[in-house]
Amino acid sequence: MLLEPIKLGALALRNRIVVSPMCQYSSPGGVPTDWHLVHLGSRAVGGAGLVFTEATSVSPEGRISPDDTGIWNDAQTEAWSRIVQFIRGQGAAAGIQLAHAGRKASTDAPWRGGGPLDVAHGGWTPVAPSAVPFDEGYPRPSALDATGTAKVIADFRAAAERARKAGFEVIELHAAHGYLLHQFLSPLSNTRRDEYGGSLENRARLLREVIAAVRDTWPAPMPLWVRLSGTDWAEGGWDIDECVQLARVLRDDGIDVIDVSSGGTVPHPKVSIGPGYQVPFAARIRREAGIATATVGLITDAHQAEDILRRGDADLIEMAREFLRDPYFPRRAAQELGGSVRVPEQYARAW
Repeated sequence: MLLEPIKLGALALRNRIVVSPMCQYSSPGGVPTDWHLVHLGSRAVGGAGLVFTEATSVSPEGRISPDDTGIWNDAQTEAWSRIVQFIRGQGAAAGIQLAHAGRKASTDAPWRGGGPLDVAHGGWTPVAPSAVPFDEGYPRPSALDATGTAKVIADFRAAAERARKAGFEVIELHAAHGYLLHQFLSPLSNTRRDEYGGSLENRARLLREVIAAVRDTWPAPMPLWVRLSGTDWAEGGWDIDECVQLARVLRDDGIDVIDVSSGGTVPHPKVSIGPGYQVPFAARIRREAGIATATVGLITDAHQAEDILRRGDADLIEMAREFLRDPYFPRRAAQELGGSVRVPEQYARAW
């Protein structure tokens, strides 16, 4: 099953192997570079069915770091277009993850410590649903008012329009990992008492408004995904029960796939990590919400991925670190499972 095609809306993927978004912190001015062409392009050459960009910000203030990719201006859109053209030329589909970091914005690259940056060092004041810092030492974010939430919605819509112009075939909205849309979902980061806080319906309001705005310029059957965290891994936080409830609503809102990860809202969660540790979240959403799911997290082996699909726990398999170790994982999977993937003519002599 791992190597079988799958149709999502108007798009047919050549297999069920997905390159998960992986931040590279290597985009001066938010413009993707030759690094991204090679990084993403090599995974397309390697045989993946769908290649996602890293979390790509819809606005300057939505970046995680000053060197995150963006898609809020023409230079960025043109740079992405070149990369998309190459990915699609190798037979893979090109997907973009649209994101806003919220209170986790304005931080340094991980290899420089990853801590918050002040204005003197290239940082800015982040925004959030509530004026609650992410952790000790992080700045107090500005709580979004009506003008601010309207801007967020408009920024996502404009980014989706640019993504379409650049030639992307899938959009994923990042509502996980403690970033802005997830911050609105979680009671730990959202203490509002207006129409965006309190009940699940209210906490999900901004995400649903973003989805509606994106669908204005990215109509069905163009595939639209949402990444959700299955849990905050923290008492009193976002959990799988609410996630299932929300997934049912998003299915009716026209979402094609729920990409299920976890965590991100609190800085030091207690997580039970092991191979495929997030698969049960995707399985439960798939079965109880009646929507296709993608699963990710310590999936490193072809037979492991095949078993997940055959059990009906997910429809697609996403990998991140394993693709960093081996850009040609799909070819290895084909050998191990007795299947086949497309080999570029230039590489055929080795296969």
